[in-house]
Amino acid sequence: QGERKGTNKYYPPDFDPAKHGSLNKYHHSHPLRERARKLSQGILVIRFEMPFNIWCDGCQNHIGMGVRYNAEKKKVGNYYTTPVYRFRMKCHLCVNYIELQTDPGNCDYVIVSGARRKEERWDPGDSAQVLPTAPEQRERLAVDPMFRLEHGVTDRGVLERATPTLTRLQEAQDAWKDDFGLNSRLRRRFREEKKTLREEEEEAAALRARAGLSIPLLREEEEDRRLAALLTLRAPDSYEEKQRLKRSEISQRSWFAPGTPRAGGGALQKLA
Repeated sequence: QGERKGTNKYYPPDFDPAKHGSLNKYHHSHPLRERARKLSQGILVIRFEMPFNIWCDGCQNHIGMGVRYNAEKKKVGNYYTTPVYRFRMKCHLCVNYIELQTDPGNCDYVIVSGARRKEERWDPGDSAQVLPTAPEQRERLAVDPMFRLEHGVTDRGVLERATPTLTRLQEAQDAWKDDFGLNSRLRRRFREEKKTLREEEEEAAALRARAGLSIPLLREEEEDRRLAALLTLRAPDSYEEKQRLKRSEISQRSWFAPGTPRAGGGALQKLA
């Protein structure tokens, strides 16, 4: 551990590699320091993480899964060829000691003393997990041919029911086998989407600058395009167009008010 930090070690003048072998032997110390203070008793101090939620018997407080302790690790037996270890630690809220032990047969931990487990377990069969064969069933499979035949028929039925699910899982696993290709396609699509978003932001900024708006603009949706296509917008007439229409109307209007006799017409009648 000290070597990776790039620090130099001090070698005393009377240090002899052939005689002492290492600095730990020279100082009569163990490489694990305080963690190995009970190594003569078969106990090693480790950093242990609580595997499940428990209730302490000393203070009746709840200790959550994942809380870490300095625990004394000791081998107490074997399950076939798998060693069984016991861990002893002190509660961080009181003076009570808690002891846990590994259970290789059930792939779990059991509480030996000092605490109660918060029951959050479920039946593996309810979650469609593959259950290991019980020891008594293994014994019957070895000595009873009829039971072996019945067990094989049951296993084939289970396999037939699970085949569609296993096939889907295999297909999903094969789809993710080429992780480099999937990553490349994902990054390519991300770059394209990023480019599109940048162009839309630039277009919206230009539109806000032309219209003198300081509010953010929402993205154009298909519903907005459909409604805009249904509307017919007509720009109002310009000032010149209005003047031209007004002059045309005046030129086409009669000079005399309606019902007023014309003076010229009466003089012509008298001359006639």
